[in-house]
Amino acid sequence: MSTTRKSLIYLTGFMGSGKSTVGPILANTLGYSHIDIDEEVERVAGKKVSEIFHDHGEACFRKIEHQVLEDVSRTALRVISLGGGTITVPSNLTIAKSTGIVIYLKTDVDHIFRRMKHKADRPLLRTGEGVPLSDQELLKRINDILEVREQFYNQADITIDTNDRRVGVTVDDIVRALAGRIE
Repeated sequence: MSTTRKSLIYLTGFMGSGKSTVGPILANTLGYSHIDIDEEVERVAGKKVSEIFHDHGEACFRKIEHQVLEDVSRTALRVISLGGGTITVPSNLTIAKSTGIVIYLKTDVDHIFRRMKHKADRPLLRTGEGVPLSDQELLKRINDILEVREQFYNQADITIDTNDRRVGVTVDDIVRALAGRIE
């Protein structure tokens, strides 16, 4: 049985799972280039993600994100760090699955909470007025969002556990899992 080799690798997972940290290191290891979808959305929009959410809402952000993903999916030899909610849009999941290998960086709620507790730039982890959530509210919000997104993350081609793992170990695990599947 022959396996179709692909040249795009999409990293997905909840905020704080390590997509933006692992992505450039993985790309360097593979000799690929790297792009972070959120950074590209900011470049295209001329605003921070948090400003897009605040000024125009999530729907506007998702529209820009989709266009960026479409553009990036036409390239090759690239590791793409997706936003935490990118593949919750069915058309985005279809693009990623059809053009590359989707890797879910799986992280449990407690680890996400510890990693995200002091992040001020995540609009989904704040109140509608932009006020930081209490620890209890934050834990509940993470749990609620993860519960909804998990069904999409679980459609990834490869799942890598990132709990209590050093970045280098995570990258090594990914490289092993990709053996024979990439160009």
